[in-house]
Amino acid sequence: MLSIYKTIDGKMQRLDAIQDGCWVNLTYPSEDELNTVAATLGVEPAFLWAALDEEETSRVDTEDDQTLIIIDVPAVEKDEAVVYSTLPLGIIVTEKHIITVCLKESSIIKDFQDGLVRNAVTQKRTQFILYMLLQVAKRFLQYLKQIDKIYNYMERQLYKSQRNKELIQLLDLEKSLVYFNTSLKANEVTLEKILRGRIITLYEDDHDLLEDVLIEVRQAIEMANIYSSIISGMMDAFASVISNNLNVIMKVLTSLTILLTIPNIIFGFYGMNITTGLPLEQFWWVPLLIAGVAMGVVAVILKRKDLF
Repeated sequence: MLSIYKTIDGKMQRLDAIQDGCWVNLTYPSEDELNTVAATLGVEPAFLWAALDEEETSRVDTEDDQTLIIIDVPAVEKDEAVVYSTLPLGIIVTEKHIITVCLKESSIIKDFQDGLVRNAVTQKRTQFILYMLLQVAKRFLQYLKQIDKIYNYMERQLYKSQRNKELIQLLDLEKSLVYFNTSLKANEVTLEKILRGRIITLYEDDHDLLEDVLIEVRQAIEMANIYSSIISGMMDAFASVISNNLNVIMKVLTSLTILLTIPNIIFGFYGMNITTGLPLEQFWWVPLLIAGVAMGVVAVILKRKDLF
């Protein structure tokens, strides 16, 4: 989908045609849309296609008067459970335009389209890009806080019942944190390259803004590492608890099996065709009494051994 925006009178407005100083957004674009933008703005086709590769990592590239910045942005996938992942967002800067390319709709792009990001002006290309990078870093932090809340809820549920469902959801959260951590570290390297000022020209205010972005990214990396360690340790602990509970259940069942075997043995003896040698065989209640006494003695022994 191709959409064009420009800041007019301090407000983000959608346009029907490409103008100087506008922002061109491509979300899951068709080949015709890519060719149209490449031909109209003279953009390197490889730059437009780069962000459409899901495996593309964060990087910076320049070609003549065009600059490509690929940054990993967080995404949410909701099926039976909430799963977090990342996808590449391509930002192309030309002399008069900003172009963004993404495989899926992103809440970050939506905020800019709705004019929710203050001071983001399409005519100020460098500043606009830095505000977009700042929104990416903030969205990572927001999703990390959501992961922490989900983890705390899963922890309370696991205290009540050790089910596979909660453990699988914890595994999904741990996998999400791995994606986040990998993407954030790649983003940090890209931002440090931009900070050197060799990729795009940075003014004093731009340096301050970019440093704020780096601070947010490093904070997100630290949070992702902490949460990943906590969830990993939690899963190991609950795996040990579940294994221990299984051992306790098997121990109890084994003790019950031993107790229930005693009456079978005694009744078996009295049920044989033996005429002599069994005590008080003429009384029907004798096998019951012997079985009860034997079971009581064995139960006391098992209890003292902490097996019952």
